This record gives sequence, structure tokens and C-alpha cells, in this order.
Amino acid sequence: MNLNATLIVQLIVFFILALFTMKFVWPPIVKALDERSKKIAAGLAAADKAKSDLALAEKKVIDELRKARESAGDVRVTAERQSSQLIEEARAEAARIIAQAREAAQSEAGTAIQRAREILRDQVAQLAVAGAEKILRREINTQVHAELLANLKQELQ
Repeated sequence: MNLNATLIVQLIVFFILALFTMKFVWPPIVKALDERSKKIAAGLAAADKAKSDLALAEKKVIDELRKARESAGDVRVTAERQSSQLIEEARAEAARIIAQAREAAQSEAGTAIQRAREILRDQVAQLAVAGAEKILRREINTQVHAELLANLKQELQ
């Protein structure tokens, strides 16, 4: 065969193959590449969105931690105030109880002193009567001289 005829047949076959490829093979490949690029773009967009969501979540976590620390500080300060207030109330209550006990003890001591004085007066009066009886060598009638003993008690006060 002739070189020109072979070249022309090869050109015709090449154009037919090119037309067939452009009509039936190329569109599915382009479609697949477009779908793949869309998926990649969607994946990248999702990754960017996830990255921004993560940054936002981290910011929220930091804010929540700051708020929790502030709240804990407020709770601690409130607890310290309440504890110091309770301590002061307990001290005041203890001071009040001590004062009441001191007053009661002083009152009881005063009453005991008064009773002891009365008992002592009675004993002094009896000793005086006994001494006077021994001096006079006669018995004194206690009913007759009760007024004398009462006066003696008054003088001893």
C-alpha cells in the first residue's frame, strides 16, 4: 500500500476514535472528576467548619472554666464569711453564757454568804447565850429572851 493511503486511513481512524472518546468516554470521566472535586470541596468545607466549631467549643470551655473559677471563688468567699459569722455568733453566745454563769455564781455566792452570815449569827447568839449562862451560872429562858437574841442578830449585821 501506499504511504499516503495508510496515513489517510490512520487519520480517519484517529478522528473516529477521538469523536467516540469525546462523545462516550470523556463525559463520564469529567462527571466523575467533577463529583470527586465536589466531594473534596465538601470535605474541606466540613473540615473548616469542624475546625471553627472546635475553636468555638474551646472558647466556650475556657469561658465556662473561667466562670466556674469565679463561681468557686465567690462560694469560697461566701463560705469564709459565713464561717467567720458563725464563729463570731458562737463567741458572742459563749460570752453570754459565761456572763450568765458568772452572774448566777455571784448570786449563788451572795446567797451562800448571806446564809453563812445568818448561820454564823445564830451560832454567835447561841455561844453568847451559852457563855452568859455559864457566867451567871443559871439557865436563861430562851423564850423570854428571844427579843434580846433578835436585837443581837441585828447588831451583828
